[in-house]
Amino acid sequence: MNKKTVSIAIAISVILGACSDQKEEQSLVSVDAVTPASEQVESTETDLTSAKAIRESAYDIASRSGAWQIEQLGNLRYIPESHRLKSENAKFWIQAAFYIGLTKWLETAENEAFMAHLQKMAMEEEYGLLTERPYHADDHTIGQTYLWLTEQTGNQEAYAPTQEHFDWILANKPDVGLEMLDSTSSGSGKVHQEGNCQLRWCWADALFMAPRTWLKLSNITGDPKYFEYADSEFWAASDYLFSEEYGLFFRDSRYFEMKSDNGEPVFWGRGNGWVFAAIPLIIDDLPEDHPSRDRYIELYKKNAAALLKLQTPEGYWPASLRDPNKVKTPEVSGTGFITYGLAWGVNNGYLTDPESKEIVEKGWAAITRAVEPNGRVNWVQHVGKSPDPVKKTDSQLYGVGAVLLAASEMAKWQ
Repeated sequence: MNKKTVSIAIAISVILGACSDQKEEQSLVSVDAVTPASEQVESTETDLTSAKAIRESAYDIASRSGAWQIEQLGNLRYIPESHRLKSENAKFWIQAAFYIGLTKWLETAENEAFMAHLQKMAMEEEYGLLTERPYHADDHTIGQTYLWLTEQTGNQEAYAPTQEHFDWILANKPDVGLEMLDSTSSGSGKVHQEGNCQLRWCWADALFMAPRTWLKLSNITGDPKYFEYADSEFWAASDYLFSEEYGLFFRDSRYFEMKSDNGEPVFWGRGNGWVFAAIPLIIDDLPEDHPSRDRYIELYKKNAAALLKLQTPEGYWPASLRDPNKVKTPEVSGTGFITYGLAWGVNNGYLTDPESKEIVEKGWAAITRAVEPNGRVNWVQHVGKSPDPVKKTDSQLYGVGAVLLAASEMAKWQ
């Protein structure tokens, strides 16, 4: 891509982002959050009766949803005010999760405007991480995109701040436990949003946000110390949060004994989606001879076996995985991450039975119905940590990231 092309693409993106879409604003009407999914009118109907049609739909969905989300970055009025400011910050995990999906799509299909946006964003952020919470996994998420840019373009400046930050962590390793305790009682004196165990990776979301950043840094620098730390911390968290009985991840220790309305344990859909998407991303970046590779694959298979059983008749995964009646509406962020993970398993030969393939295709069809003709992704549960109500007009950047991840695998579908 030459500099002239990049400049033109950036200019187009900026102009589009500055436009106020009045029709989009008018479409944000209230939708009954308790309407059964079988009675809901979805946005689009797509004929997905052949592998070719599925591949074509992946290119269509990814192009529309990615472009729509970039256009909205200067106009996030559809996001609740409580999280709008954080959503506007490219370094924060909400936007950073979108970029992970965008980078995986760019490995699948060339898109000069998408690439130009990523490069522009990273340069404007000076390739930096948030530093107020130096250990917090959420604040390491954007590093995956910076390091990806180094891999793709050879830009050595893109990873220097992340390496400096992680060197500091290695020199000052946290020594807290993984139980989610109140931040004022955990004894370290560093206050985190939910608890001081967040100095480490004590909640499911963290396993998507941080470990792959550390792995990519080891791959780029050739120094194994970064992923040695991350690998150890990943397994400490996974062993703590993964239920061998159910094949699913608790969001954090507060959910170990929690029960849903039907008496079943509470396993959050997107919380499991975060981890289930992270495992293939990590495996793809792992050296073939890495000693932990087989262990990640084994965990993937256990998690996949459980998730394959929990799809709703409409093709979504419920917000509360073992209590689909808790939130009856579709939920697209968890569904997107889980569809990506299962499609990756089929495409890479880890899931070989016809039923797995059918479940993936059903999940992808459900995703396509949740995307508006203009590319807007509906039915995305807002920021949270548990199975919360979702309505059609709910949308968020990480939901688009999940859709892009799924599209990156469906574009290879056979």
